Amino acid sequence: MKKGPITPKGFRDILPEQAKKRRLIISKIEGVLESYDFVPLETPTLEFSETLLGKYGEEEKLIYHFKDRGGRDLALRYDLTVPLARFVANNLGLLKPTFSRYQVGQIFRGENPQRGRFRESTQFDLDTVGSTDYKEDVKVIAAAIKGAREIGLEDSFMQINDREIFDRIGLSKEAVIIIDKIEKIGKDEVLNQLKQINVKDADKVFGAIENSEKTERLSKIFEELKKQGFSEGKDFVFNPLLARGLNYYTSTIFELKPNRTPGELSIGGGGRYDNLIGIFAGREIPAVGFSFGIDRILELLK
Repeated sequence: MKKGPITPKGFRDILPEQAKKRRLIISKIEGVLESYDFVPLETPTLEFSETLLGKYGEEEKLIYHFKDRGGRDLALRYDLTVPLARFVANNLGLLKPTFSRYQVGQIFRGENPQRGRFRESTQFDLDTVGSTDYKEDVKVIAAAIKGAREIGLEDSFMQINDREIFDRIGLSKEAVIIIDKIEKIGKDEVLNQLKQINVKDADKVFGAIENSEKTERLSKIFEELKKQGFSEGKDFVFNPLLARGLNYYTSTIFELKPNRTPGELSIGGGGRYDNLIGIFAGREIPAVGFSFGIDRILELLK
């Protein structure tokens, strides 16, 4: 029997049973977010290339960008955060004084397809814009943990850190990107790569990070999470080696792990990005957000 055309590598059809499960998961998380006063938003799949380029560090090479028939430089969105920053810069009247939104949408990355990674995938973002208050970080983290619990991820937990720890030690962005790979390549290879980029006393530097204490901001976040009924150790943990490689993070960073299995892929992540929107708006506008990886979550909930 003759078969029809195949899809490009890393792009898939979503069969009815999986599509139904996807909609159910999204619906349950939406209910949690709306209880925290997040509102829905949709932004275009296509942006001008200049909107996206220069925001993602070494990940920028994964952006799909091209010229259209009119010679315009366009790109498929890499995530939902930079489009949000562009939107807020053009709609500052929504900041009263903050704006909290959620969005579900397809994102596109020209990476090597593997378990949990596709070239087209679904992200579910939640962000609060307009305040540096640590309680906004707590709101995003709490909503994400509750969302995970609502869809049945009882063993999941949030790893939390603060980029300030790396700044205090004086690590370059290149060094932070290497540390971000620790779960993929291990401590020995991280140390090897740090030495290759001439990080002085790499072993001592790594040890200093590994033994770091919480920053003042993290201490406040942890205390507030506990006040709201979340348990340190079960619902969230401090991980001083958590780095997150994207350039736009400025302070608090966090990742949602599905369980305690070493090397298990994250099913969501985010952090505070206080400078990104200002690139477009011409003024300082702080923000913090989180993104669920819906495709990875679906694999876990089969």
